[in-house]
Amino acid sequence: MNERLHSVLAQRGVPPESLAEVCEVDPKTVGRWLGGRVPHPRHRFRVAQHLRVEETFLWPTPQPAVGNPGAKLDTELVGTYPNRASVPRDTWLSLLQGARQEIALLVFSGTFFAQSNPRVAKMLAERAAAGVRVRLCFGDSAGQAVATRGREEGIGGDTLAAKIRASLTYYRPLLSETACEVRLHDTTLYTSLFRYDDTLLANPHVWGQPASANPVLHLKRVDAAGWFDNYAQSFEAVWAGARPWTPGQEGTAAHGQD
Repeated sequence: MNERLHSVLAQRGVPPESLAEVCEVDPKTVGRWLGGRVPHPRHRFRVAQHLRVEETFLWPTPQPAVGNPGAKLDTELVGTYPNRASVPRDTWLSLLQGARQEIALLVFSGTFFAQSNPRVAKMLAERAAAGVRVRLCFGDSAGQAVATRGREEGIGGDTLAAKIRASLTYYRPLLSETACEVRLHDTTLYTSLFRYDDTLLANPHVWGQPASANPVLHLKRVDAAGWFDNYAQSFEAVWAGARPWTPGQEGTAAHGQD
C-alpha cells in the first residue's frame, strides 16, 4: 500500500479517476499504484508534477546499508510553495480537519489563518472535543521581538502589535476548551510553523518581508533525525518560554492583514 500517495491525493482533493486521466492510463492502473506498484518513470514524473510533490516522496529510492545519514531528509519534503499565499485554502482546511492528535501554530500575528477561514475557532474547538491537543502561540504585542519585527518589515512595531491583538480576538472561544491553549511568545521568530500530527507547513521568514511573501515547505515526518523534528523541537522550545494569554491585557484590537 502506497500510503503517501493515498495521503497526498486526499490532501489535494484529487480522485484516482482524475489522476488516471491526467496520466492517460486506466483507473485500474492508478489502483495498482495505490496498492504499492511503482509506475514507469514517465508516469511518476506526471503524478509528482500534477500533485505538486517531490517524486522521491511518493516513491523513495531504497536507502543503501551504509551511506550519508542525511540522505533520508529529502523524503520528508512533500512539496514547496513560492509563498504562503499560494498554499491552497483546501490544503489548510483538510490538514486541520484531518488532525487526530495534535495541532500546533507558531506565528507573530497569523491574521490570515482566521480571516481566510472565519470558522477556524469552531473547527479547532471541534478537533479539541475529538481529543486533539491544540496549541496556538502568537507574538507578545508588548514584547521586544514584535517591535523589532515590525521595524524590519517597515510597518512599525505598533502596527504589528495591533495585528496580533486583532488576530487574538478570533480565538477567545477556545480558552474555555480543556484541550486548547493559547500563549504569547517574545522570541525572534525565524519560521512560522503550522503542525498537524506528522505533517508540518514551515514558512521561513526573509528579512524585511512579510511572512505571506515567503516560501512554504510542506513536510511529512519520516524519522527523528529529519527536518520535521528539528522544526517541531523549535516549537517546543518557544512554547515552553511563552506565557498564557489573558484577554483584556492586550489593549484595543485594530484589524489588519498579515
